Amino acid sequence: MIVGLVDWATRARGVVLLLTALLLGAGGFALYSLPLDAVPDITGIQVQVNTPVAALAPEEVEQRVTVPMERLMAGVPGMTEMR
Repeated sequence: MIVGLVDWATRARGVVLLLTALLLGAGGFALYSLPLDAVPDITGIQVQVNTPVAALAPEEVEQRVTVPMERLMAGVPGMTEMR
């Protein structure tokens, strides 16, 4: 089988060269279209929750909105840190 493949490749040099050029072109396209970072982002997923309430003072927002929300979120599975 390999002998037949080598025999065909030597007889059809143009096809082999065309296939090689197509593979090189596809590889070059893939190389320049892949999104690569020099330094990968290894930080955890972070979520910031803003609680603007126009009718309340900042202290009241803290007491009535932010603190209850933090207490509810304390039991979220997989959470490692809350600031």
